[in-house]
Amino acid sequence: MRKIIVLSMLTLDGVIQAPGGPEEDESGGFKYGGWTGPYGDETYGKVVQQELEPASYLLGRKTFEIWEQYWPQHKDYWPGINEGEKYVLSATRKQSDWNNTHFITALADIQQLKQSAGPDIQVWGSSELVHLLLNNDLVDELRLKIHPVLLGEGKRLFDNAAVPKSYTLAEHIVTSTGVIICRYLRAGAIKTGQARA
Repeated sequence: MRKIIVLSMLTLDGVIQAPGGPEEDESGGFKYGGWTGPYGDETYGKVVQQELEPASYLLGRKTFEIWEQYWPQHKDYWPGINEGEKYVLSATRKQSDWNNTHFITALADIQQLKQSAGPDIQVWGSSELVHLLLNNDLVDELRLKIHPVLLGEGKRLFDNAAVPKSYTLAEHIVTSTGVIICRYLRAGAIKTGQARA
């Protein structure tokens, strides 16, 4: 069985919309695109390069359309992105000229993909897709880059419908600019108890 890994850059209030640039995603009147810009450093760059290893990718249509316009012309920065299998959840798109792109339409397709043989499946951006995965208990790993900024608006990583689940912190790094980079692995059911001082 393949793991589904969610990779997200997010703010302290959970916003993941348009981290890369001002025009990346202006939907809903979002005006803070490119909010990650001031927070890069050498450590951050090394982590990102490690995450850009070849994989399979599961994307929502909106994120895919951003990628489709950008990555085929910038493959030197992300070796293997053009060769990686890209699975796009969409009710409207059926084809793309970008090689190794497959369109799927339902949660059952994702469940079948997870059960198939192959490399782990990375999910980047795609807030609505991430909500669908969390709400159906399909996320095995979270790789989060938590930036020291509050935006107060924008698409968020988590909604209020996720299946309760605990995760174990497997790795963490704090960059020189205050970004907390965390890797969480699925641990099981929520445990409760009395808080102790």
